[in-house]
Amino acid sequence: MYRRIILLTVFLVLSYGFWISPNLKQISAGVAIFLFGMLALEEGFRAFTGGLLEKILKKTTTGLWKSMSFGVVTTTLMQSSSLVSVITISFLSAGLISLASGIGIIFGANLGTTTGAWLVAGFGLKVDIAAYAMPMLVFGVILILQKSKHLKGVGYILAGLGFLFLGIHYMKEGFELFRENIDLTAYAMTGLKGLLLYTLIGIAATVIMQSSHATLVLIITALASQQITYDNALALAIGSNIGTTITAIIGAISAGVNGKRLAAAHLVFNVITGLVAIALISQLMLSVDWLSERLKIAADNYTLKLAVFHTLFNLLGVILMVPFIGRLGDAITKLLPDKAYAVAEPMYLKDSALDIPELAVEAVHKEILNLGDYFFGIICHGLSFRVKDIRSNTPIQEVIDSFEKPIPVNLDEEYTNKIKGLYVEIVNYIGRINNENMSAAQSNEIFELRSAGRSMLAAIKSTKHLHKNLSRYLSDPNPYVRAEYNKIRYRLGTILRSLAEIQEDPDELRTVLPTIEAMRVDIMQADQRFVSDMNQLIRERKITGAMATSLMNDNNYTNNIANQLLEIATILFKSADADMHEVEQSLMLDEQETADAIAARKIKEQESVTHESQ
Repeated sequence: MYRRIILLTVFLVLSYGFWISPNLKQISAGVAIFLFGMLALEEGFRAFTGGLLEKILKKTTTGLWKSMSFGVVTTTLMQSSSLVSVITISFLSAGLISLASGIGIIFGANLGTTTGAWLVAGFGLKVDIAAYAMPMLVFGVILILQKSKHLKGVGYILAGLGFLFLGIHYMKEGFELFRENIDLTAYAMTGLKGLLLYTLIGIAATVIMQSSHATLVLIITALASQQITYDNALALAIGSNIGTTITAIIGAISAGVNGKRLAAAHLVFNVITGLVAIALISQLMLSVDWLSERLKIAADNYTLKLAVFHTLFNLLGVILMVPFIGRLGDAITKLLPDKAYAVAEPMYLKDSALDIPELAVEAVHKEILNLGDYFFGIICHGLSFRVKDIRSNTPIQEVIDSFEKPIPVNLDEEYTNKIKGLYVEIVNYIGRINNENMSAAQSNEIFELRSAGRSMLAAIKSTKHLHKNLSRYLSDPNPYVRAEYNKIRYRLGTILRSLAEIQEDPDELRTVLPTIEAMRVDIMQADQRFVSDMNQLIRERKITGAMATSLMNDNNYTNNIANQLLEIATILFKSADADMHEVEQSLMLDEQETADAIAARKIKEQESVTHESQ
């Protein structure tokens, strides 16, 4: 509702302005062309975010200074802190980077925006950049019409630069014509009142255009045409810096809590930087004069001095805020805590990742792991284990012996609240992923992750069946049936303990093959022992026919749960090294090889018993 009112107001104000001043049309057209150029430039760079940018980001955000450098370089190249902010929020929401790294990137992006002021003030106003714009537009459109994704990307980048240059040209010409009829300097204001008013105007202009870069170019062209005073231009620059946070805030609306935290950090940083610049405006102006003299910038070259000022106060903000990044992150985390969900909700499935294959795959992988945490809890509860006991170092048999009665749990409620809805969200998200630019390896990864989710559902279904008899017979006075069900708990508890240990292993290049294959052999051997024990119990009439039937059915459910757990582990805990993963798959034992391994193990056990008896 509010957006519609604001949009209508802007339309009415502009329409009135066009009616009373034809020159305003040219300035406004210049702004519109410039903004369109930024959109084209962003679209072009998105064509190269399907792998390269992500890989660079992972390697260059491991520390604060690396994160800041990444923000400076990418914003300088893209000339869009907005795009960098939105991408950073997407990566943070997907769990690819930490909050501290995200804040570092935002700090660097603020410094990166200052390069735009230097380019426009030092180059854009001194040459006929429209002459450069025309060839860029021609070549850009030709490349956009090509089928290749990367050629289209280059085309959008060239066309975007062309529109940027053309927009600057029209803004510059518009202000020159404007000066012939109206002198805007008549509305100049000095002192603190003027500083605050023009800061607010800068904020409003940036909120409307959602681009501090566009606002800054507008300020520079107006200053070059002497339509605003130098003092007021500095205040407008401060306002544009504060107003640019609106893009990050809008981008964080649909993001997770970490994305909202980053937008809050961006707002805090820019507001504090702006307030410091306002408080120290006189000192900063003196510093600009001193630096300009050292850089051989003429005393009346106000456009370049504005670029110096813009760089100086952003640099000052970074210097002031860097020591407090940790505290800032902690404070924002307390202000925006993780939500305690009664019903499990997606944490990583963000729409901003749908068009970026590597990011989409990572989001699905993170969400499947999130689903896996809920799944692990349900399986533990269904077997009357506490999750903390499975993840502890207490021997599984001791854990079993410490519980005389089954733990009461409503598996249907846990499944409905923590698994069903979340899995549906994952499946729907996978269906919405733009797989046009997805590689075969990435498509296979998505397929495997979805299979892991299906295996979780199948394991839970078997657990629900097993839980019914488990709850009944663990309290039965017959010690033999209780012992058999505790053997089932031991078999599955051992597997859960092994999977928990694999998950906690920080080495991403680990190989899970030996552990998985050993557990697979254990499952088949345990099944054979169960059949032998069952026949003996029935012959000796130590259990009833009803008990035997329940045990045989539940043994099948146990084998199914165990095998599903191994399938899930094979997918989720595979080596991060693709070559190693291929080797693992090629070395996995088939049924005959597993049977041979069991036979070999039996021979060793018999030899060991014979040796001990001798």
